[in-house]
Order: sequence, then C-alpha cells, then structure tokens
Amino acid sequence: MSKLPGNAGVSVLGDKSLEFYRDPVSFCRQRIDKHRSRVFVSRLLNRPTAFICSVEAMRELLCEKSNQFLKDPTDLMTNVYGDTVVTTNGEEACLLRLSLTSLFTGTRLESSSDYITSVCERCLKDLSVRGQPECGYSVFKRLGTELVLGLFLNVRAEEQPELFEEISQLCTTHWHGLISAPINLKAPLWSSGFSTALDARDKLMDIIKDKLQNDKQGFVGHLGSLPLPDSRAAAQHLLLFISALIPKALASLLTSFTLALSGNEKEETRRRAKEDPDFLHRVLLEVQRLWPPFIGGRRLADQDSTLAGFLVPKDYGVVYISHAVHRDPEVFEQPDSFQPERWSGRNAGQEHFLCSFGNGPRNCIGPKLTNIFLKEACTYLLEHYDWSLDPPDQDLQYKWLPVSRPADRPTISFTPTGRDAS
Repeated sequence: MSKLPGNAGVSVLGDKSLEFYRDPVSFCRQRIDKHRSRVFVSRLLNRPTAFICSVEAMRELLCEKSNQFLKDPTDLMTNVYGDTVVTTNGEEACLLRLSLTSLFTGTRLESSSDYITSVCERCLKDLSVRGQPECGYSVFKRLGTELVLGLFLNVRAEEQPELFEEISQLCTTHWHGLISAPINLKAPLWSSGFSTALDARDKLMDIIKDKLQNDKQGFVGHLGSLPLPDSRAAAQHLLLFISALIPKALASLLTSFTLALSGNEKEETRRRAKEDPDFLHRVLLEVQRLWPPFIGGRRLADQDSTLAGFLVPKDYGVVYISHAVHRDPEVFEQPDSFQPERWSGRNAGQEHFLCSFGNGPRNCIGPKLTNIFLKEACTYLLEHYDWSLDPPDQDLQYKWLPVSRPADRPTISFTPTGRDAS
C-alpha cells in the first residue's frame, strides 16, 4: 500500500478548484507527467481528492469497491434535482434503480423506436435547404430536446409548440443552476443565477406534477404507476430525465461524430459506417472514448480504502476523469488516435472500460436508450448527407465543462446524397 503521489495542500490556500475547472484535461495531464502516475492527489472543493486517470483504478472505484465510495449527499445535483437514482446511496439507490430499470428495457424501448425515427427525420431533413453552413451542436441539441420531452413527458414539438418552447426554456434556465455559484439570492430587479434556476425548477415541477396526475399514457404514465419510495420521487425523476443534461450529452456526441467523419478524406469511413451497423457501433465507441460528453464523476471515501495500490483515507474525495481514463496507454494503444478498428481488435469486448456515463452498479440507467438515439441520428445523417467543415480552418479546440464540445461551435456544410441530391 503506497501513499498517493502529489500534494493535497492546505485548506483554502492550497485549493486547486479554479485551475481544475478552467481546464481539467491540462490539469490532469500536467500532474500525470509530473508524478508519473495516473492516480494522484490534489485539493478540490477544499477537500483532499484522489484523481483517477487509469482504467484499473476507475474499475476498482466504480465496480469492485463501489460500496466504499459514495455519492456526496451535499452535491449540487441533489440541490438542483432532489433525491434521485443519481444522487442517493445504499439501499435507497438500489431500490430506485430496480424500480426504474423497466422504463429503459424491453418493450418500452421498442415502443419508442417509431417516435425516435420521426424526430430524427423532422430535425435533420432540412440541413442542406438553407444553402449555408449549420451549427451542428445547436441542431443536435434541438433534436435531443425534442426526443426527451416527447418520450418522457408526452410533449411533442409539432403538437404543442408553445408548451414545448416554454419547457425547453425552463430546462435551459434550470440547467444553468448546475454551472453557477450555489447562492440563492434575490433583490429588486436582480436574482442570482442559482436563484433563477430554482425558480425554473419550481415551474417545471408544477408542469410535471400536472402531467403525472392527468396523463396516463407512455413513459409518464408508467413512471407514475411504479412503486417508488415517496410521492415526490416520480416528479423528481421526470425532472432529471427531461433536463437539458441529456440533450447536451447527445449534442456533444453527435457533434464529435460529425467532426470525426467530416470531409472528403473520411468519405470511405462514412460509407463503411452507413453500410455496416457493426462498424458504426465501433465508430460511436471511439467517439465516446475520445470525446466523452462528461468529464467524469465524484465520490467520497466512506472508509479507508485503496485504489490501484494507493491508500485513499476516509473522507477523501475521489474524482474519475473519463477523458484520461479513456486514453490510458496501458489499455488503448495510440490512445490519442481515432481508430474504430481497435474495438474489433485488441479492445474487442472492452466497452466496459469506458466511463462516459459512469460504470458498474451506479452507471447511467438508460445507456440502451442513448445508443438508440445516437444510432438512429447517425444512420439518418450517413444515409442522406456528406458533410465537411465550412469554413475548413475552424478552431476545434475542445472545452470540457460542463459538457464537452469545441469552444467555438463549428459550422458544417451538409450536401445531400443519392436520391436526396436530386
């Protein structure tokens, strides 16, 4: 058992939160190089924190020792979303997951496929009509918003446009509470960003409660019938499911997908992805590996423990960094290269080494639905368009918080193919 490399510093003065949040990828790279270790300690949120940047340590944290490292009950997610499957611990988290799993499996997924197809067509069919480059991220975020509000809340943009736009705006305002200082202040003619987000949450909860009471169809009707712990649980989970979090994650991955397959030099890759669903699956795994939508996740050590042979004392924070884990050279050869073929070669069957949406018993509850979203949208793009950056010399430097995407939103020209070209 070894001491964690690095230095947790002293309280307040030694805190590195600002440096981390400014550029988490550079923060980790510098310390990995300095300590020659993919596990190290620093101070984050004024707490000694172990940073996890290796596959081995991530799997220990999220799988083998998940009961020793818990979600932080004071986390901002709890303040913004309440007690949900994402924020709770122990038996409560297990019971919530058990109840909610039925919403994201089997016939529930199958019944969603026609709607997902129709939304992809409606949102993506006119990408070339205006004759000018499109901001892909904005298009894909709208697509994601239509998908989640239609599937989870039975609010469809084409049927209830005013209500759809109202909820979309409230979700965006509510989301901003996650990325603002958690200070609930109001004054004449002014409110803090966090206070405004909480107001948006209250308005969303009113809409959600009305839906749960009066709409017995689809996802919202099934959720309302589940044996959940208390009367608030269904509404709090609907708030989580319709939040801007999911549309932004989808927009992030679809933007990275279009950038990775952009231009004439990727024409053959696009053709293979269009004709071979297995190859498209490998492409999407590689997109997720290189450009995970979320930077990672945080836990608290509930007892003295170890990760990758290093001692992690009780009450230490632990942060796994998906970008760094996914580029662990011990697992992924040429880790910075886009190589979909790795998933049919050395890394075949190793999808469980990714942690874009968590891992282990506390991973994202809806990965199958997310994959359906992504494959349907990507298949539509591949079957109807070629595309390239326009202009070609754009700055594609990524920002990683709160969701990964190029800091300057890229614009892309979509050219119809086949029958769509006529």
